Amino acid sequence: MEQDKRQKSIKVVDLFCGIGGLTHGFVKEKFNVVAGYDFDVSCRFAYESNNNALFVHKDIGEVDASEILAHFNDSDIKILVGCSPCQPFSTYSYKSQDKKKWNLLYQFSRLIKEVQPDIISMENVPRLADFDKSPVFTDFLNTLKNNDYKTFYKIVNCPDYGIPQRRKRLVLIASKLGEIELISETHTKDSYLTVKDVIGNFEPLESGQVSEKDPIHRASKLSELNLKRIKQSKQGGSWKDWDEELQLECHKKKTGKTYVSVYGRMKWDEPAPTMTTHCTGIGNGRFGHPEQDRAITLREASVFQTFPPNYKFVKDGEPFKVKTLSTHIGNAVPVTLGQVIAKSIRVHLKKHFTEEV
Repeated sequence: MEQDKRQKSIKVVDLFCGIGGLTHGFVKEKFNVVAGYDFDVSCRFAYESNNNALFVHKDIGEVDASEILAHFNDSDIKILVGCSPCQPFSTYSYKSQDKKKWNLLYQFSRLIKEVQPDIISMENVPRLADFDKSPVFTDFLNTLKNNDYKTFYKIVNCPDYGIPQRRKRLVLIASKLGEIELISETHTKDSYLTVKDVIGNFEPLESGQVSEKDPIHRASKLSELNLKRIKQSKQGGSWKDWDEELQLECHKKKTGKTYVSVYGRMKWDEPAPTMTTHCTGIGNGRFGHPEQDRAITLREASVFQTFPPNYKFVKDGEPFKVKTLSTHIGNAVPVTLGQVIAKSIRVHLKKHFTEEV
């Protein structure tokens, strides 16, 4: 196939953009992200302040194709990306087989059919690819096939790409230009980034303390009881390390044996556990600091999600809700994973166009 030698104009639109994890990955790889869509208006400040892109507060079901096409206007290459919220893909939702629960991904499919972008990317939880439990992913793949996309997807183990947390995600990329795939892994178990690599030099804090230099670097206040518990917790250990009087009744039951990670400390020499929307509390997983008697802070959680240390989440001097920001950070696509997707698309484009793209 003869290559087109004209300089290409490329624009990206991010659906379900949140505070900009996926978008920022593309921005760091020099892509022109022109707009992000999300139903949660509280994401606007972080998204726009860090990405020089328009935040559109809108329900994806109310987004018309003409609106998306207007963002792309005169671009040669249209890239549509997104991570539909993963709550619909819970175990309960799989059992219910209620198609309404999959509506967000079906809306993504609708826009793909109507907009016909040249390249798309979709990131989500691995469970989505369980074909035998729901038709939603099969339907999504069929939409791509029926609209002449070549598709590639895999379950990504995030540490393999330099993301310092044990997170697995389904990543799909598809193109009308031809075959496409993710770039090769960049790290092995011997070179995984660890907790110490990422937060080892952070300012030490006590329970309930807030950094004077960075209000996002704040430790949740522990109760007297939980402070006793974390003082008896060991790196990589569990509630089993505590004196019996500190243990919860539910832990003493037979079913409690499955909750070994709650109230646990991270280990310095391993990647962090998966960041969740509750990652700044010690009772929701192994989110205790390896040495300090506290849970990790919002800023520490954000760098585990590979946001830059200076990423602006809130306006200077304005109050904010810790729970809201914890949800934003836990729900975000890791920035580095966004870069991996963007780099993969860049490699793909260079195969088809001789000019720098």
